[in-house]
Amino acid sequence: MISLENKNILITGASSGIGKATALLCHKFGANVILTARRESELKNSCNQLKNNSSYVVADLTSDEDIEKLVATIPNLDGVVHCAGIVKPVPIKFIKKKHISEMFDVNYASAVLLSSSLLSQKKINANSSVVFISSVSVNHPYTGGALYISSKAALEAFNKAFALEVSSKKIRSNIVAPALVKTEIWNQIAESFTENEIKKIENQYPLGLGEPEDIANTILFLLSDASKWITGTTITMDGGLLLNSTK
Repeated sequence: MISLENKNILITGASSGIGKATALLCHKFGANVILTARRESELKNSCNQLKNNSSYVVADLTSDEDIEKLVATIPNLDGVVHCAGIVKPVPIKFIKKKHISEMFDVNYASAVLLSSSLLSQKKINANSSVVFISSVSVNHPYTGGALYISSKAALEAFNKAFALEVSSKKIRSNIVAPALVKTEIWNQIAESFTENEIKKIENQYPLGLGEPEDIANTILFLLSDASKWITGTTITMDGGLLLNSTK
């Protein structure tokens, strides 16, 4: 039986989307949930839905000072979920250094530096689980996604090294790589598409588009003791997209 009873779980990017869905599910399964994100009003709303055994810390994870403040504030952890991230399409011919910095600072460096700080301050307990969020686009690229895809590919490589370094403490580290999920970001993007264009996208997915709760379910498994023999791996969740692309 899956349980997170009495486990302290930190979730970044917890104000919306996959992060919020994960926070709600972890709380349901008994975890003491610590939420963090940049937007306080949304973060507070997420935390209010959890009621007991939850708290939040407003932090911009591209800021060294905010990472230091966050790590100093939280208790020792039994799980970490890195959901903070951005998606901003930039065609390669328009890429500038500022685009690289923005994408990698949020999608890669924030997770790496937070992980480093948590380890150096001995805030991750033995037998804990760490989960990073990548993207199926690492293996299924799209036009305009070069920087986003690259940042996630770097995160997948980091996960393997991280898993190796913490394995002596029986700390596990894994990646969940979703395809298109119906988050606020998708809703905003969909507004620029026609109904036929949206249907064309949806038809690429034999099992339909994902829901935040679908990803949260897999994260819950990885955080629980049921996954105690899994580390350094990537779990792809794509509703059959990659299978369908081989037709």
